[in-house]
Amino acid sequence: MVFKKVWCVLALGFLLPFSCAHTDFFTSIGHMTDLINTEKDLVVSLKDYIKAEESKLEQIKKWAEKLDQLTDTATKDPEGFLGHPVNAFKLMKRLNTEWGELESLVLKDMSDGFISNMTIQRQFFPNDEDQTGAAKALLRLQDTYNLDTDTLSRGNLPDPEHQRANGNMKYFEYIMAKEKEANKSSTDSEDQQEKETEVKKKDYLPERRKYEMLCRGEGLKMTPRRQKRLFCRYYDGNRNPRYILGPVKQEDEWDKPRIVRFLDIISDEEIETVKELAKPRLSRATVHDPETGKLTTAHYRVSKSAWLSGYESPVVSRINTRIQDLTGLDVSTAEELQVANYGVGGQYEPHFDFARKDEPDAFKELGTGNRIATWLFYMSDVSAGGATVFPEVGASVWPRKGTAVFWYNLFPSGEGDYSTRHAACPVLVGNKWVSNKWLHERGQEFRRPCTLSELD
Repeated sequence: MVFKKVWCVLALGFLLPFSCAHTDFFTSIGHMTDLINTEKDLVVSLKDYIKAEESKLEQIKKWAEKLDQLTDTATKDPEGFLGHPVNAFKLMKRLNTEWGELESLVLKDMSDGFISNMTIQRQFFPNDEDQTGAAKALLRLQDTYNLDTDTLSRGNLPDPEHQRANGNMKYFEYIMAKEKEANKSSTDSEDQQEKETEVKKKDYLPERRKYEMLCRGEGLKMTPRRQKRLFCRYYDGNRNPRYILGPVKQEDEWDKPRIVRFLDIISDEEIETVKELAKPRLSRATVHDPETGKLTTAHYRVSKSAWLSGYESPVVSRINTRIQDLTGLDVSTAEELQVANYGVGGQYEPHFDFARKDEPDAFKELGTGNRIATWLFYMSDVSAGGATVFPEVGASVWPRKGTAVFWYNLFPSGEGDYSTRHAACPVLVGNKWVSNKWLHERGQEFRRPCTLSELD
């Protein structure tokens, strides 16, 4: 299987351009769209070159056909042909000047325009790093979504939401059945039984396997009893004046940690504005280095991001106010709105949003304390893949354009909630745009934030 993967990537690699100019195209589909226009321009230029070559060859062909007839006639009776003074003059003229003009036409390089355009466009081509990144993305998609080489090479990519668990899930079901039978006479509560069963399932696989299963729509499933505790509602932001008469739609995604989704919370017009503001600034997304406390790029985060301030646009300011109204948290100490666009197989492997105790200086420069909560907008639908998954608890949140999800990263005590460890699954098919707001501890001391338990 490994050799098949390698050959698949090598075969596709020959189709990609080599260059050493621009970098990191593979980390953003939004930026890669510019390459489509670049290639289209080159195709137009190439067709113009072909037309010029065809025109030149047509002139040469007509000349050859005319001379072919003339020389056929002349060679049958050379003396008789040259006996006519006009024929003799034209022969001298052709050999002295016209054949020289034909030589110049044959030697004329019609590719100047195309080569010139190619030279200009080449500086915007992807380079070897982009090609390698795209090749690794194919392997990542193949591994994460269990795709065979033939499926990948033909482009017949499935929708992972429709895939179902196989051997592992059958094993889990077997274990659950045995557990239920063994505990029939037990005096433990039903909640305790569910908890123990879920712990057994959760601990059976390492994080990487759980992450990949969740990305495929497999993995752990919430029990019916827990599902009954999830609700949808109209929410007014704890009687916020802006939402008393026009509450927003909200639904529970998960119970522990509590994850809620707000529906129709950002309009298409606002999304387009945010994307247009962000596109010129998109750069390779970074992560906090726990050793240095500084930002650095990482192979496990494949996307480009940009940061937008509220003072730059009334739309961004309005979005910030909306987040503050609905969470009850002060956004003046929050980080700027981060806009992200994922690339080929774009992903962000399991991580925490908050700083752990072994990272005391992670947000020292901000001076606003730890990240108390995360607000995440989905600004596009994704055809396949791209879910936000929480491997520790088995939660999968799928992108839905115009919605946002919210969760707390810290307990009221200030301790980090390790069950919020999450990941952005590789984008299998489609273009994923998100934007997020990280809210910090400072500024919340005298506010009454919306505790997720109040949403019931």
